Amino acid sequence: MYRPLLRVRARRLPSLPTSTPLSRPRPLLTTRSIQLSRAPLLPSEALSLSTPLSLNLPSPEEEEEDDVVRPEHAVISTFDLFSIGVGPSSSHTVGPMRAGRIFVADLEELGLVDKIKTIKITLYGSLAATGKGHMTPQAILLGFEGEDPETIETSTIPSRYTNILETKSLSLGGRHRIRYDQDRDMLWHWDKVLKTHPNGMRFSAFDENGDLLATNEYFSVGGGFVVNEQTKVDENLYYKGLDKSRVDPSRLSQTHGLGHHDSEPPGMEEDRDPGEETGGRGGQPPYLFHSGDSLLALTKKHNLTIAQLVYDNERHYLSDIEIRANLARLWQVMDECIRTGVTATEETLPGRLQLRRRAPSLYRRLMRGLYPGVAGPGGIGGELALEPPAGVAQEDGRERLPPMNLPITARKNASTGDVARSNTSFGRGITGNFDHAIMPTPSRKTIFPAIDFLSTYAIAVNEVNAAGGRIVTSPTNGASGLIPAVLKWVVEFISEDPEQDIATFLLTASAIGMLFKRGATISAAEGGCQAEVGVACSMAAAGFAAVMGAAPEIILQAAEIGIEHNLGLTCDPIDGLVQVPCIERNSLGAVKAVTAAQLALASDGVYSVTLDEAIAAMRLTARDMSVKYKETSLSGLATTVRIPLSSPAC
Repeated sequence: MYRPLLRVRARRLPSLPTSTPLSRPRPLLTTRSIQLSRAPLLPSEALSLSTPLSLNLPSPEEEEEDDVVRPEHAVISTFDLFSIGVGPSSSHTVGPMRAGRIFVADLEELGLVDKIKTIKITLYGSLAATGKGHMTPQAILLGFEGEDPETIETSTIPSRYTNILETKSLSLGGRHRIRYDQDRDMLWHWDKVLKTHPNGMRFSAFDENGDLLATNEYFSVGGGFVVNEQTKVDENLYYKGLDKSRVDPSRLSQTHGLGHHDSEPPGMEEDRDPGEETGGRGGQPPYLFHSGDSLLALTKKHNLTIAQLVYDNERHYLSDIEIRANLARLWQVMDECIRTGVTATEETLPGRLQLRRRAPSLYRRLMRGLYPGVAGPGGIGGELALEPPAGVAQEDGRERLPPMNLPITARKNASTGDVARSNTSFGRGITGNFDHAIMPTPSRKTIFPAIDFLSTYAIAVNEVNAAGGRIVTSPTNGASGLIPAVLKWVVEFISEDPEQDIATFLLTASAIGMLFKRGATISAAEGGCQAEVGVACSMAAAGFAAVMGAAPEIILQAAEIGIEHNLGLTCDPIDGLVQVPCIERNSLGAVKAVTAAQLALASDGVYSVTLDEAIAAMRLTARDMSVKYKETSLSGLATTVRIPLSSPAC
């Protein structure tokens, strides 16, 4: 009798030599997550693959043995790095929900769903330690029922989860009812980890006789990305697409030339006309970078801004209209999240802390004029929002892409028409290609008004996230307030062309996020909060510098400053909730990102530490950091702060 099972061969993450370029193992991904085997598998055998938690570092010999062929680039899609999901955690909520959905989809493919009577779930490491506070059980169970983080109706999550617990049953794929008893069928091994990643989970399906039909392990590695045995320690770059056969081949590998039989010879990728690779035609994106230095070299070689370079890479997968629509959608969710946060009527957040929501009251204070010169008749920002002079026609002659139909854009441009940046002299000391959909940004000087709005926006997003609302992983949920806050602040108080600045900001920030994802980590379970708020601060600093007209070298310097002063930041959430210190930390991170960009803009290109060196330092710091400070709530604030029955807001 054939029984589908997973042959697990976990691998150790190789260490990063400080004298070599940053890299992470990225083998070619396969398209199956469950394999067939003639050998029967006993339940006791299937559940014996965990290993006790250990803080011992691997020896150089072990690292050498585990080393694999390294990739050649860090490029992924901006719309994989920024994805729409649900709070409160990308690694503990979004990832597990996707893993549950993928598991059931594989069972459907193998024709096993109708034979299943119950499912066992085992959580390991950080997932087990803080999973309850991060809504991991809800995410997995609703993933089994076929829900997706981007489309699930967030308001129904509590009631549906309660119904599953009360009826002791769930509907696989939304059609096949099985037994499920939370107390019996979900195991929590917070003191054990699987070798691939601290955020490990194992799903096992059984028939009516109690025989094991299928089992698989998944690892949520941060940012909503999911890993399983077939992807080894690499990200599942098609993690949104369950039908792997329809995925663009280039997304199955991050190695030059792999993923398609028509790929160019080595060294030719960067010489292609970016207009020739659009709509996912195979091969690889035209501009493949693996480090900050290689990214900078590409911008100089092709006279492109970082945003232009990333945009041209996106054209490999999508059309211009699709790219603009996706950027608009990301901004729409970010903007709506801020609006939801500042208008919330609930007084407290979920959880034992009973933390008081602060964004609504902070926003009301700002809008009532308690901060003179901020709130005015023109809306948020009043007269401080910079506008180009009316009646000046656009004379650059470039072809404009269709507008992204943003509400804030319509308000900004209603009285001025399409005259964005018409008061700026192009062509003097500006890096970038003028014959491009993403125009280069001229050097800009302005005052920085209403810093209080910046903090309020960040708090608003993270309060929505803490309540399980709709957010954008940017690049994670725990740091989801930082980038939207800085971008919203730019749009409201600084931008002369919101559409252009939104695109420039997000595309630039995504390039920096790709470097961290490849060279270090964006998972708090691997690197502490430096991997979440630290990385988001670096990305936001780069995005802000870009919309201020900084050259690529200055943008990378802003990103370096943003991460350098977050190195060693720990993740020790109180009671395992993404509330304290997470919410305030996003607020301070947003302010720090703007400050980092200002410092870089004022530096005249003089600096001592490169972004690549800072990313290497972050990875080493993450490796040396105690597991107690990696999203486990085993030390720090999580143990020093006592939780009374009724706790005031911190």
